[in-house]
Order: sequence, then structure tokens, then C-alpha cells
Amino acid sequence: MKKQTISPALTLLALAISAFAIGSTEFISVGLMPLLVKSFGITLSQAGLTVSMYALGITVGAPVLTILTGSWQRKKLMLAIMVTFIIGNLLAAFAPFYSVLLLGRIIAALAHGIFMSVASIIAADVVQPAKRASAISVMFTGLTVATVTGVPLGTFIGQHFSWHWSFIFIAFIGLIGLIANYFLVPDKLPIPGKTDLKGFVRIFKNPPLVIALLITALGYGGTFTAYTYLTPILENLLHFSANAVVVILIVYGLMVAIGNTLGGRFANLNPLNALLNMFIGLALSLFLLFLTLHNQYLGLFAILLMGLFAFMNVPGLQLYIVQLAEKYTPKDTTLASALNISAFNVGITIGSFTGGQVTAHLGIAFTPLFGIIMVILAILLTGYLIKMAHQEKKRPAISSQNTCSVNDN
Repeated sequence: MKKQTISPALTLLALAISAFAIGSTEFISVGLMPLLVKSFGITLSQAGLTVSMYALGITVGAPVLTILTGSWQRKKLMLAIMVTFIIGNLLAAFAPFYSVLLLGRIIAALAHGIFMSVASIIAADVVQPAKRASAISVMFTGLTVATVTGVPLGTFIGQHFSWHWSFIFIAFIGLIGLIANYFLVPDKLPIPGKTDLKGFVRIFKNPPLVIALLITALGYGGTFTAYTYLTPILENLLHFSANAVVVILIVYGLMVAIGNTLGGRFANLNPLNALLNMFIGLALSLFLLFLTLHNQYLGLFAILLMGLFAFMNVPGLQLYIVQLAEKYTPKDTTLASALNISAFNVGITIGSFTGGQVTAHLGIAFTPLFGIIMVILAILLTGYLIKMAHQEKKRPAISSQNTCSVNDN
């Protein structure tokens, strides 16, 4: 009997295609927000719940479903994930009420969370150790390509037909992802088995892991105070037409794709130092955006610069949490990966909710400032972890010197 062999490149391709479908639905409401406001008669901050509630669904779904499905065969799990994803988007597409739309978003989000946590581990395991961040970057490229093509195309469909068709379009992409998983994900992948609930305790009692999760939430989420309301910013503050917004979203997505690819390469050798530099660049781009929001072309430049740094940190953040878990709690690597996916979406929830409150009480122009605060906190925590890592490297040398001294005596 011939053993089934699927190359790592094809497995990563399947993961990237599925991530493309998931990335398209995660951010589609950013482009559709004005249409949702008009269709359901809701406020802009209420429409922002389509982003924050989706992120909350991922936050809860990633660790909980990772525990419940630990003994599932990985390929069957991937297929179940994509079926759930399709159902959620079809429910959103045919939602008669705003509450039903939110329910569909949450169902799709549950699929999103478990997919990302499992897919990150698979991507890291099928390649050589020195290429793990790049492999995770390839998988996450599906998300970045979605911002280049999926989100703008979904926005275009919504503007020219209706927002309902945008979600139907995403469900169709999900179907393609389902087929890709069926043919390109190997039948026999390592099954982690049932996750010990004490893994939560082990992870949250470990200071470096807890700090790393906080860094993910703050450093990644800071962008979303402004990005969640990107379409209103482009239309209302920078005065671009709806057609121009679609083109800008495509270019923004290209910048995100470039940043994600560079981020994977930078993080391969030393993810922590690379992350520090990325966060500094992101904070500066948000500050530039705040300064230029009333100048059409400078504001556009700042938005594109923000796009370059927005997802650059993702491969490094995901790789670093896996490295920490392998070092401190090796039994809980999959759970740590799932919790980091939750942390990404805690950041999105905090960022988009904060942006909504700022929009409602101060004005949309102030959203970048509050993103800067989140990113600065991430910078401080990253610097603290770098300091801890340096101190840890010195300890063996000090211990060795003390041993020699004792022997000499």
C-alpha cells in the first residue's frame, strides 16, 4: 500500500487558501460599515460591533474549541471548521435583522479561532526549525491577501449590488477552502489528544507567557482603533469617493502583504528584537496618521504606512508564543497557540471598541491616538521581556563561575 505524501508547500497552500477565506470575512464589515448603517438604521459605533463581536467570538472559540477537539483527527477537524465557517457567513448573508447578522458573525468567528490555532501549529511543524516564522507567515499570507483582494472585492460587491452578496461571496471562498483542505491536508497528522485543563493554570502561572499574550493583544490590537473605521476616515475626513476607497483598500492590502512577508523573515532569527522594532514603526505611523488626517495625500500616505506595520508583527508574535510554550510548558503548546489567537482578537475587540467610543464621544479623528497608547504599552512589555532574556542568559555564566570558585577552594 502506497503511503500518502503531501509536500509541506501544498499543506501550507491549503492553510493559506482557508486563511484567505477567513481573512476576507474577518475584515469585510470594515468596508461594508456605511452600508450596514444605512440598511439596519444603526449608528456607526453599533456597526463597529460586527468587528468587535467577531473578534470576541474568536477569543472565546479558540481555546475552548481547541480543548474540545484535541482528540479529533486534524483533517476532519479542518473540514468541520470550514463547514461551520460557510454556515455562519450564509446566516449573515440572509440576516433579516441586525442581531441575526451578529449571530452569523459569531458562528463564523468560532470557526476562525480554532482554525488559526491549529493551522499555526501545523505550519510550524511541517518545516525546518529555522523557517518556522516564515511558514507561519505563509499561512497568514492568506489573511493578508484577503485584505488585498478579498475585502476590497467584497466591498465592491456590496457597493454595486448589496452587502448580502458580499457575505455570499465569502461563503463561496469558504467552499474553495473546504475543497483545498480535503485534497491538500494530509490524512495523518499528529493528534495532540485531550488537553489537560490544568494547562490554563500552567500557562497563566508563567510570567513570560502571560506578558507575551499581553504584548499580542496590545501590539496587534492598537491598529484597530483606527483601522475598524478606515472607510469612514477615507470618505468623511480625507474626502475620497466610494470607488477610490476600493482602490485604496487594495493598495492598503498590498502594503499589509509586504509587511507580513518581511515580518516573517525578520522574526526567524530573533522574534523578540524584531517585534520591538516593528512596534516602534507602528506607533510612529499611527502618530503620523493623527497629524495628517485632514490632508488628503499625506493622510493617505500615513494610512498605507500603517498598513505596512499593521500585520508585520503577526508571524513573530505567533512564533514567539510557541517557542515560549515549548520551553516552559511543552505539554500545552497547542493551547498556548490558541490563547495567542485569542489574544490577537482581544486586541481587536479592545481596539475596535475603543475606536467606537472615541468616535462617539470625541470624533473619528482621535482614534489613532488611542491606538498609540496600546502600542506603547506593548513596546514597554517587549523591552521588559528582552531584559528578562538577557538576564537569563547571564545566569548560567554566573552559576558556572561560582562553581569554579568553590572547586578552587
